[in-house]
Amino acid sequence: MYIADAWQDFAVLDTGGGEKLERWGPFTLRRPDPQVIWPKQAPERWQGADAWYHRGAKGGGEWAFSRELPERWTLAYRGLRFHVRPTGFKHTGLFPEQAANWDWMDRLIRATVARGKAPRVLNLFAYTGGATLACAAAGASVCHVDAAGGMVRWARENHALSGLPGDSARWIVDDALKFVQREIRRASRYDAIVMDPPSYGRGPGGEVWKLEDTVYELADACGRALSDAPLFFLLNSYTTGLQPAVLTNLLRIAVAARHGGVVEAGELALPVEAGGTLPCGASGRWRRE
Repeated sequence: MYIADAWQDFAVLDTGGGEKLERWGPFTLRRPDPQVIWPKQAPERWQGADAWYHRGAKGGGEWAFSRELPERWTLAYRGLRFHVRPTGFKHTGLFPEQAANWDWMDRLIRATVARGKAPRVLNLFAYTGGATLACAAAGASVCHVDAAGGMVRWARENHALSGLPGDSARWIVDDALKFVQREIRRASRYDAIVMDPPSYGRGPGGEVWKLEDTVYELADACGRALSDAPLFFLLNSYTTGLQPAVLTNLLRIAVAARHGGVVEAGELALPVEAGGTLPCGASGRWRRE
């Protein structure tokens, strides 16, 4: 299990009854989580939440606020800084559990930089740039790719907010698979790849895809886009059917069969102040031995 337990600005306060109560900087948010099938451990803590996301009867949902919140505010993790805000899809623009992966990538990149090489990293489905910032801060050159222009703009703002060098990242609005296929044709290779696909998605042209139908094709293409001496490959999943054993097999076939190395996978989780851990998807990791 990969537990993101080094946060100062964020915490899961309690979970229960299909919800989670979180502290995001100075504010507490109450959000649904279908995996939380146990009762609340500290019910008294839930009364003072600053915002509560309610599921709608016909899907979707909306926020209810007990006090006025700023349009957005800033969270810090180690030297990184992020703008966060409650969005209409219940998210805030940041997945704190990914900090466990940021730390893992940071260690691998810094060790490579210490040997005199700045690795090229490709971050696919890169969202608001958590992995991009972590890799750039460690000394990598990052290509950030997402099909949503608004998310790429948000990531660029986080990059500037963190004070990272302007040339440490380039920003691409494109379909992930099509971009990787073009990079292969151009003989453009990467020393590390991060792939963080949603369960369902839309390309820039509005085309709909389902992760289970495309994940192997994506992983296989990425395996071909790695350099001759790659550093790591990270594959995240928030899809129920893609358990750690599935991610292990995908990386074994798509990456390790070509490059050797070590494959491992596990659940991502966050510690809960009231007790226990909150499961947050899974990650498959490949690294060169």
